[in-house]
Amino acid sequence: MRIDILTAIPDLVTPILGVSIIGRAVAKNVVSIHVHNLHDFATDTFKHIDDAPYGGGAGMVLQCEPVMRCIDGLKEERSYDDVIYMTPEGTPFTQTEANRLSLQQNLILLAGHYKGIDQRIRDLAVTREISIGDYVVSGGELPALIVTDAIVRLLPGAISDVESALDDSFQDGYLAPPVYTRPAVFRGLEVPPVLRSGDHEAVRRWRREQAVQRTKERRPDLLNDGEENHG
Repeated sequence: MRIDILTAIPDLVTPILGVSIIGRAVAKNVVSIHVHNLHDFATDTFKHIDDAPYGGGAGMVLQCEPVMRCIDGLKEERSYDDVIYMTPEGTPFTQTEANRLSLQQNLILLAGHYKGIDQRIRDLAVTREISIGDYVVSGGELPALIVTDAIVRLLPGAISDVESALDDSFQDGYLAPPVYTRPAVFRGLEVPPVLRSGDHEAVRRWRREQAVQRTKERRPDLLNDGEENHG
């Protein structure tokens, strides 16, 4: 897989791509990630990529020319499955969407900045808009990294324990159950005996019950009417 991240602040993105699961996946050639500085595609001497909005108002807007020049150049080299714009106005990002995107070959993630991007970029190039939640951060760089991390960890070879990714919260529609490790008793709190029983089927049932119960308590919105009684 190849992921191209377009940003006005590459220094906010690049360091993260060299550490943890993403860094290891890049080192093992599981994924190829390229960061593009939009200032490099500016049309003026001073490398401006933003301007005041037509009609007045506060803030600045990312211009068409630098963004489209970058996207057009990438598309001349290869085809892309999606050009994704990170914006609070986008569709909420979910594990289901991460799973879908992890099956793609080439993705462009456009990190919005300032007051947003010229609408014509969205009309001409953007195929999907994604939001990481109903709040606003200073730019689309951190959201782009979140989406990248969620995708990369699902790629074969990115993590050594494949089952770990498959057992994550939301993969089966439920939150993850509680987890424990040694010691068996800590400050008077004991690990549930079933987890130490060696009965794998009993452990599986316990984890499923705990996942359903935790989801009911903390995120009932994730449950469909017909699922609430599933144990």
